[in-house]
Amino acid sequence: ESKFGMTRPQIFDALASLRDLGAKRFGIHCMAASNSLDGEYYPQLARLLFDLTLEVKSRLGIEISFLNFAGGLGIPYYPDQEPLDMARIGQSVEAVYDELLTPHGLSPAIFTELGRYITGPAGVLVTTVSHLKTSYKDYVGVDASATDLIRPAMYGAYHHISVVGKSATSADHRYDVVGSLCENNDKFAVDRPLPPISVGDIIVLHDAGAHSRSMGFNYNGKLRCGEVLWEGEDSTRLIRRAETPADYFATIEGLN
Repeated sequence: ESKFGMTRPQIFDALASLRDLGAKRFGIHCMAASNSLDGEYYPQLARLLFDLTLEVKSRLGIEISFLNFAGGLGIPYYPDQEPLDMARIGQSVEAVYDELLTPHGLSPAIFTELGRYITGPAGVLVTTVSHLKTSYKDYVGVDASATDLIRPAMYGAYHHISVVGKSATSADHRYDVVGSLCENNDKFAVDRPLPPISVGDIIVLHDAGAHSRSMGFNYNGKLRCGEVLWEGEDSTRLIRRAETPADYFATIEGLN
């Protein structure tokens, strides 16, 4: 069902066409998974790509110069999840490399794109409780919305939530934590156990570094928030100011 990539026969047709057109250097780039916490994922992917590399050499006479494993390695969004052992993964991939490629004199470079793994845990979204509502459920309205972090609305993804100053308070209430967009899926959490919440409480959504600002948008006229870099201890620095109405309208022509 993926829109990405080629079928296996198409790969061979494409490489043969490039060779015949005079291309001299070839690589294979894959995108096989997203946010995997299975330590065996990369070694298994390596075996698939290394087998393909050998078949390309055998059938087409093309030696692959590099293999891009892309991303796929995940981060522990839930507090009880364990992070991946990257050293062990690297050793496992190396063992498959030495088993399959080295005996045939092949030595393609290996690339990865571990954006989420690197940046995901490095950012949080901080928002303030602006409203409380009780109807069929208990709702916590915050001044952020899906425009600031769309993963929960788009994928139903989990981001851990902390309430500043209430880490020792029992999480004996269940809330939907929601933004103010005119969309019913504008929710950061559904039926989430949290401590009792009051207007003015500060809520932190964890592991937002990879998909918050990078997927931010201006739907319903929302202005994107600023970004603060924490430099350790009590040192912080504003690295991106919040948007203003002037920013929002700056690209419209003919207003004057």
